[in-house]
Amino acid sequence: MNPLTISALTTHIVSLFERDETLRDVWVTGEVSSWKRAASGHIYFSLKDSSATINAVMWRGSAQAQAWLPRAGDQVLAHGYVGVYPERGAYQLYVNQVRPAGRGQLYAQFEALKRRLAEAGLFDEERKRPIPAQPRRIGVVTSADAAALRDILRVLSQRWPLVDVVVFPTLVQGSEAPGQIEGALATANYYDAAVEPLDVIILARGGGSIEDLWAFNDERVAQAVADSVVPVICGVGHETDFTIADFVADLRASTPSAAAAAAVPDRAEAAEGLAAARRWLASQAQARLEAERVRLGQLLQRLERTHPQRRLDLQRQRLDERQARLHRTMDRLLERESASVLAARQRLDALNPTGVLSRGYSIVRNEAGQVITAPDQVAPGDPLRVHAAGGEYGVTVER
Repeated sequence: MNPLTISALTTHIVSLFERDETLRDVWVTGEVSSWKRAASGHIYFSLKDSSATINAVMWRGSAQAQAWLPRAGDQVLAHGYVGVYPERGAYQLYVNQVRPAGRGQLYAQFEALKRRLAEAGLFDEERKRPIPAQPRRIGVVTSADAAALRDILRVLSQRWPLVDVVVFPTLVQGSEAPGQIEGALATANYYDAAVEPLDVIILARGGGSIEDLWAFNDERVAQAVADSVVPVICGVGHETDFTIADFVADLRASTPSAAAAAAVPDRAEAAEGLAAARRWLASQAQARLEAERVRLGQLLQRLERTHPQRRLDLQRQRLDERQARLHRTMDRLLERESASVLAARQRLDALNPTGVLSRGYSIVRNEAGQVITAPDQVAPGDPLRVHAAGGEYGVTVER
């Protein structure tokens, strides 16, 4: 008879457990009871069904990675391995992942919180702010080493490299994630108020299961998004994923990359828009210049019609015409007067005694100067003066 020590027996049992492939990777379903978190952060609880119970432990690291943690009475799916705890000689389940036994429970929690926050007005469109068209500085709240951040930075650099990016790192999964996300949003708003302004904040993480995204269904995160002074774009998960944070955010994007694209304009589109605006302005300027050129021509024509020089030219022409008319009138008057003078002269010449004398007639006067017109006006011996065309001479009356 070779009896075994308790330690040897326990070691043998442990080796049996370790060689069993089923026990090394197992999913167990059951109801949670005796839930207790130790000061170290480890969680101790039991899983039971109608006829059996198994003790379970979840180390702190695994607990922190969970998006959701159950409470006593919850039906869960627990993943881990079965091992022996030597000090007690008892086997237990070492849990590294826990989920609700059915997604209905998580969806019920989701819908209940969604309904309560909607009634509180956190989803109202009236309270949501527009996203700036051309932000100069963007805050990004996400995991510092996640692919989501790399996608966001890549999209921002491709679309709008002028923007500055400030990263506020946080856990995006696990039981501690909601508190860290809340703190990161508060830090971003403090940065906006005390350091330099942020135009918009992108809250993001990559895709995953509902459990992976559960931190964004936390009321603390929802309230932090609603309280943010800076507009928030939420890009969590894939296109079909919706979280409470999506409904509260000022803008919901389907993915982190889509959130980055929504935050900034596309430089190619902006360049094309600028070119189109330049072409439109050029055409408008050309049309305006042409219109002003026509208007200037019309004004010049009006000016020419009303210019003093034109009026002077018209008056000068009128003066020339009136002078010519006056000259013609004066010429006609002079001609008429000349003809009248000539006629009068001819009449005068006809009546001029000198003219009569030139035709052989003479004028006889006595010594008294009286014109002798009849023989009875003289007597023989009277001296007379004869005025002929060639001059005067004296005669004596003989009979």
